Amino acid sequence: MKEKINKLVDMKKKIELGGGEKRIEKQHSQGKLTARERINLLLDEGSFVEIDAFVKHRCTNFGMEKVEANADGVVTGYGTIDGRLVFVYAQDFTVLGGSLGEMHANKIVKVQQMALKMGAPLIGINDSGGARIQEGVDALSGYGKIFYNNTIASGVIPQISVILGPCAGGAVYSPALTDFIFMVDGVSRMFITGPQVIKAVTGEDVTQEELGGANTHNRVSGVAHFMDNTEEECMERIKRLLSYLPSNNLESPPVYDINDDINRVEERLNEIVPDNPNKPYDMKEIISLLADNGEFFEVQEHYAQNIITGFIRLNGKSIGVIANQPRVLAGCLDINASDKAARFIRTCDAFNIPLLNLVDVPGFLPGTDQEYGGIIRHGAKMLYAYSEATVPKVTLIIRKAYGGAYLAMCSKDLGADQVFAWPSAEIAVMGPEGAANIIFKDEIKESSNPTETRAEKIKEYRDVVANPYIAASRGFIDDVIVPSITRPRLISAFDMLESKRESNPRKKHGNMPV
Repeated sequence: MKEKINKLVDMKKKIELGGGEKRIEKQHSQGKLTARERINLLLDEGSFVEIDAFVKHRCTNFGMEKVEANADGVVTGYGTIDGRLVFVYAQDFTVLGGSLGEMHANKIVKVQQMALKMGAPLIGINDSGGARIQEGVDALSGYGKIFYNNTIASGVIPQISVILGPCAGGAVYSPALTDFIFMVDGVSRMFITGPQVIKAVTGEDVTQEELGGANTHNRVSGVAHFMDNTEEECMERIKRLLSYLPSNNLESPPVYDINDDINRVEERLNEIVPDNPNKPYDMKEIISLLADNGEFFEVQEHYAQNIITGFIRLNGKSIGVIANQPRVLAGCLDINASDKAARFIRTCDAFNIPLLNLVDVPGFLPGTDQEYGGIIRHGAKMLYAYSEATVPKVTLIIRKAYGGAYLAMCSKDLGADQVFAWPSAEIAVMGPEGAANIIFKDEIKESSNPTETRAEKIKEYRDVVANPYIAASRGFIDDVIVPSITRPRLISAFDMLESKRESNPRKKHGNMPV
């Protein structure tokens, strides 16, 4: 028996070496960790339990029968993060470049199904040369099974993709089907077709980094949600994200003990909005002043910065925040902002995270680029997402709330459970300047001093229509509040809404404008 045990121990040691010492050294020389190092960095110390370590490929084409691939190029298993169960897989680039074949895919499919059955988050670490060409259609079938499981698990368990190396061709669609994508600057690459193919087909010269690096997908395409400088920072941020999420759609997010006064009055909020309605301010400052201990975990920080999405805690409970940013495009909604917000709203709704909407929006961004790009269709995604969401929804109108964009930021009519406004709020079909030009067009034209008359009419429109009290008198706003007491009022509202029960009509699924 001792001999057999020693043999088992030796086999496991060999498997744990992946592609061997030389390939591990090469991985390290590129500034990259190995698959097992990444898993150990992510999970609680000593908690990882590996599954299917002895799995081997079955390919006999092109000399593959002579190739030994430890763990078939992917490490799979489960462990804990902050004591909570998670499932994980990490592609091992030191073994056949982390390429995906039939058995490699089967290992990933197994942990996907286990995560779904156990109701635990799934974290996939991607570092792969793509489909294993020698295995042909078996490799493609493997990708298909993974995509299918990603889709079935969507909205049931949190799915997180971590890109820590190349991820090309069909491989990119598994991360695209998950909830959050993490990338590391200078390490991560994602693209459908590489630079060489693009050069051959379109004549464009582009580097891998320009085409599919972390900067590109965080700032330009919006495919990714987070960008870090090192793998260590990336793993820490994944842990922070999970602290705001439940393990599955049947649970509520974790609640944390806080040392921040729930009745904290924040006088700074009384001064933060400029008297000049056209002067910008930083909405993130308001978010930080409202949040427990000033902590804000932003999602897609670098993309569509005219809208802000992310998580805070109020009284220790997770809250999803959607907020206009007056410092960028005056806080207008455009195509990218609409996509970003709609996706985040649906993610929060799927995982029972209440929504806080902070409104200062002058409208949808005008222009032929927006109209030709389908702003109507994209803007409708926000209307759809808010209307469909059944989690508690609280809206705070801080300043401008004009036209369709007022509705698109979760007005009472789109299902907001509580709507508050600051005295600075302006709610109208359009801004006072534009409205005065239309309503009082003749009076301004015939006036001996058109400039002075126009200024008077703008003030008249603002006093009569564009203020929070008209909407409050109609019941569209539940209360106009002093800014400094916003935090306790929000906490009270979300506490009251904790027992909210609402369901939509039974249907196979809606037909969201995509």
